[in-house]
Amino acid sequence: MQYSVRPKQTLAMQTRDGIRLDADVYYPDSKASFPVLLMRQPYGRAIASTVVYAHPSWYAAHGYIVVIQDVRGRGSSTGEFDLFAHEIQDGEDSVNWVASLPQSNGQVGMYGFSYQGMTQLYAAINQPAALKTICPSMVGYDLYQDWAYAGGGFCYQLNLGWAIQLASETARRQGEKEAYRTLYAAARNLPIVDPVCPQSGILHQLAPDSHYHDWLIHAEPDDYWQKLSPHAHCQAIDLPMLHIGGWFDTHLSGTLRLYQEMAARSALPQYLVIGPWAHLPWGRKVGAIDYGPEANSPIDRLQIRWFDYFLKGIDNGLLDESPIRLFEMGSNCWRQFDRWPVTSEQVYHLATTGLAALDEREGRLIEAHTEKAAADPSGPDTFVHDPWRPVPSLGGHAAFPAGSFERSHLDSRSDVVTYTTKPLTANLHLIGEVTIELYCTADVPSFDLCAVLSEVKPTGTVYNLTQGYLRIATSPETNAASLYRLTLQPTCICIPQGSSLRLSISGACFPAYVVNSGMGTAAESQLIDAKVITISIYSETDRVSLLRCPVYSK
Repeated sequence: MQYSVRPKQTLAMQTRDGIRLDADVYYPDSKASFPVLLMRQPYGRAIASTVVYAHPSWYAAHGYIVVIQDVRGRGSSTGEFDLFAHEIQDGEDSVNWVASLPQSNGQVGMYGFSYQGMTQLYAAINQPAALKTICPSMVGYDLYQDWAYAGGGFCYQLNLGWAIQLASETARRQGEKEAYRTLYAAARNLPIVDPVCPQSGILHQLAPDSHYHDWLIHAEPDDYWQKLSPHAHCQAIDLPMLHIGGWFDTHLSGTLRLYQEMAARSALPQYLVIGPWAHLPWGRKVGAIDYGPEANSPIDRLQIRWFDYFLKGIDNGLLDESPIRLFEMGSNCWRQFDRWPVTSEQVYHLATTGLAALDEREGRLIEAHTEKAAADPSGPDTFVHDPWRPVPSLGGHAAFPAGSFERSHLDSRSDVVTYTTKPLTANLHLIGEVTIELYCTADVPSFDLCAVLSEVKPTGTVYNLTQGYLRIATSPETNAASLYRLTLQPTCICIPQGSSLRLSISGACFPAYVVNSGMGTAAESQLIDAKVITISIYSETDRVSLLRCPVYSK
């Protein structure tokens, strides 16, 4: 049944410590009682996450009271904003408040992505009785490794951009027009003046209390992250959850970590949907690739079915369907599974003449079970990372814009080493995490490795599929090659017959990640002190570097 919707109301509640939280409330135009859908967000409640979801009035028209609330210190809510610090108690108080609204039937669900996905987890930690289900989308379950850092490398571009966005909202609330204009301009042309030093002058000046400064100080997964991260507090949560992610979303590892934990320990339904999307928007075109009409977001209709089942008790057949829905890029269709698909491992050896940094024909990926893996005696592949001209980031999940882009011009650089298979003789279906094992040396105390897996089309164009990053501290006691493992972002893709796989290795991915100074130091490093780094990759009989791919056979 579709309802007409009353004009939006603005209502307020008080937290247990006396802070006023304001919310826009959308009611169906009816005297009946309804369940409540709650979204808690820090960007000004009028936006209501409509960058990826339908407007709240659409949900209200389906028979729900929809509440979009400004969290503490954001929008028109009072109090001081302290990133994630108050969301457990404020979330619990908010759930209890919306459950008692006029015409509420006491049943509450939550939805939202990114920060709004996180507030769902925090609200559920104290297990308010009225909260019956949540739909967390694109969450950093472990804030350190799912949001701030990747393989020990600081996620520079996205973290700085987000911190500036939050700082601009603070300036707007305080009526500081010039600061707001300055931050607005900075957000559209990020002030990255030193690729090695992620300290931000504009944030020190205009947002000295920004979380960004703390995130730089805590460059290791210490107690700071344990206290702040949802994963450290969620062991008692047991709710049906609809988990939503994107193959090019920067927080996909968090979405999957949460799903896997809940699926392993909860007897309640845990559904997982992963589209071909970046963090936003959720549409058919991501980066340079159009994934077709099936890639347009089905999430709004799916969430209505989810809430109808768990908040209204409508038997709509939802639980008769497969709980896992993965969009397979390449074939551009949805695959459904009763459990995470079991894959076999296709292993490729890296083989080279020692010139894989200079010519794409010199580095090869050889199937381990079909051909000898021995490298030409002229190996290893040695390349030089120059901090003055670091390898630029292009698409993937850690840069903006995200997605798949043509990258043959990057693979032609002499500081990018490439290894390519022969053209495939059959379609190759990959689902899950690709891993890389590299035997490497470097001539400095610390260096980075960026690995990108791409499809080389028969035309010679090259499009990235997935990537990973690792910051490495070397041992001063030995110059021998050590084995390093990189885990790439999970993916689901069909590589068609006639195309090839390519692995590209470099020492930087800037500005997605801070450039390594080579000195083994963190935030105090600067470009003027940064070292030119010589890196060697070995793949020989007694130390074979490998690419491991998760292959799904339909």
